Amino acid sequence: MSNEDEFFDAVTGLDSDESNEGVSEASFKDALVFDGGSQKNNGSVPQENGIKKHRTSLPAPMFSRNTISVWGILKKCIGLELSKITMPIVFNEPLSFLQRITEYMEHTYLINRACSLPDSIERMQAVAAFAVSAVASQWDRTGKPFNPLLGETYELTREEQGFRLVSEQVSHHPPISAFHAESLVGDFVFHGSIYPKLKFWGKSVEAEPKGTITLELLKHNEVYTWSNPYCCVHNIILGKLWIEQYGTVEIVNHSTGDKCVLSFKPCGMFGKELHRVEGYIQDKSKKKLCVIYGKWTECMWSVDPQVFEANKKAEKKGDNKKHKQEEPEGAENDDADDMPEVQETVSVIPGSTLLWRIASRPAHSATMYNFTNFAMSLNELEPGMEALLAPTDCRLRPDIRAMENGNMDEASQEKERLEEKQRAARKERAKSEEEWSTRWFQLGTNPYTGSQDWLYTGGYFNRNYTDLPNIY
Repeated sequence: MSNEDEFFDAVTGLDSDESNEGVSEASFKDALVFDGGSQKNNGSVPQENGIKKHRTSLPAPMFSRNTISVWGILKKCIGLELSKITMPIVFNEPLSFLQRITEYMEHTYLINRACSLPDSIERMQAVAAFAVSAVASQWDRTGKPFNPLLGETYELTREEQGFRLVSEQVSHHPPISAFHAESLVGDFVFHGSIYPKLKFWGKSVEAEPKGTITLELLKHNEVYTWSNPYCCVHNIILGKLWIEQYGTVEIVNHSTGDKCVLSFKPCGMFGKELHRVEGYIQDKSKKKLCVIYGKWTECMWSVDPQVFEANKKAEKKGDNKKHKQEEPEGAENDDADDMPEVQETVSVIPGSTLLWRIASRPAHSATMYNFTNFAMSLNELEPGMEALLAPTDCRLRPDIRAMENGNMDEASQEKERLEEKQRAARKERAKSEEEWSTRWFQLGTNPYTGSQDWLYTGGYFNRNYTDLPNIY
């Protein structure tokens, strides 16, 4: 098998979230309430107070990864992009990368809030909180999503959250996933195309975010764009796996000129900055209007810049006194990058406003790939759904379904069969000099950034799927 043939099995997509399922146009208090109740009957779709309930667990717990060594696979790949490396299925999680992208929508209530706010700076605060929340489910998610097959699709409609989404794997070399979500009442459009580029650095795997995300608030005639931070999984070879995100995320309001600059802090020498996010909102004249701070694993707050600076100076004085009294202890370890001790609570500055708080994960999350409740529901095949879905939908992928059900041997065999089928189809197209044609997205120019983007052409929800390829 050539390297090119193995491309589709690249280690891609550490990209995606974590919080309030089933909350639409809710108050902040509502956003903090989480229904952790379990649903025992996965074969039905119960209702609670008229709102559809989704499953909150998987059919089977995850398979142990302790018996598999990744070193034999990765030792020759230090410094290289992980685009041609075949990984054992045990390192996957039972979701496609298209479903992982859908986790951005877990916190749609923040977009709904932005739509309802009359002030542009308050709207930017809500959008900034959404941008941070959209990567929150990556916390402890060390499993690799399945690479989508070319032409694979995924759809999700959540009436209780007020949106519907469609995504498609539009390119194979390089792997590009395009998505388009829209409000059910015409308030917003949220879209983008993602090309995660990964590299292995000996002890860690780093994901470089490629692709722009666009949010349009239609009632306000406002457009926001940004890109996600870098993500790094530590201790791939030895030790406890842990994740950090770092880099600058710049959210631009193309209509007003306002900008939010968020710094996802790298862990640092003693781990003090682990998970921290800090930044500010400025107007088009570059005047700082508010500071945003918190942790992407916990919560985000907003406060007046002067109050923030005064608090920082006071904190620095306290830290200097503390350092004089006690020297920090640091242990050298050549084998593993020990995860720093996490201080769970963000120190809230008096006068701050809460923008977002993460919801608790279910008690059984650790045995189910560290999924959030939202993630648990993404591959659910509800009664009657199969007849409605496009035949290319992820939920119909037999390898992911087998893995979700705990049938690892079957999942591995099906994955191999699907990949071989994809290779054979590509060779047939090459023979007949036939170009691959995307179904729901077209390569064009993002009108707000001027960069290349995959844009939704419409028509998916008309349910005319007669010409779709047989990829499974």
